[in-house]
Parts: sequence; C-alpha cells; structure tokens
Amino acid sequence: MADIFESHDEHSQRDFSVSEAAVNRIAQIMETESDKEAKLRVSVSGGGCSGFQYGFTFDNNITPDDHLFERDGVTVVVDDTSLDLLNGAELDFVTDLIGASFQIKNPNATSSCGCGSSFSI
Repeated sequence: MADIFESHDEHSQRDFSVSEAAVNRIAQIMETESDKEAKLRVSVSGGGCSGFQYGFTFDNNITPDDHLFERDGVTVVVDDTSLDLLNGAELDFVTDLIGASFQIKNPNATSSCGCGSSFSI
C-alpha cells in the first residue's frame, strides 16, 4: 500500500503518494549515484503526444515552491505547478514484458499515451 503525503499548502490540500516499489527502485539507484543527497524530482511539462509529459530527474536544488515527500528515507520533490496536475496521483515503479519504468497513476488525466509518459486533462 502506498503512503500518502500531504502538501502543507495554505491555500489547498493536495496529496501525492509513492509506492513501495518506487521507493525501493529510487533507493537502488541512489546506491550507485555519486551524489547521495540528490532527490528524485517528478515534474510535468507541456509536450508529449497527449499535451503534458512527466519528467523524472535526480536533483539536489530545492526551491521555495518545491514540495518534499519522504518515505522510508527516500525523498521525492514536486514543484508547486506540477503538484496541481499531480494531485491525488501515485508514483510507481513497474516491471513488465516491455521493460521497467517509473509510472504515474494520475486520476486527473483524462487520457494518456500508450507508453504512459504523457497525458491530457
């Protein structure tokens, strides 16, 4: 079961969850990274085949509009604008026949592309 982390935004409560599989994969990746302080940044930007696309990068630059979500010693960072589009979403790590990847289960998306990396609302 995924832990839900709530944003501490004065104007609205928004939530974002991280699955156990995602936490385990982030921890594995961090074991091999030279910068042990880096955090997984999840972002949303315009583009992709469906209008918006998800981005995953490791970053240790935290800005005032970032929200930090921690589970089992792993920290995920989401900027304020992206969190608006990710409200109620879950970050997961999925392994299937076509490979392994981070995926977002986003209740705000009305459609998504076949690869799951872009969506529309």
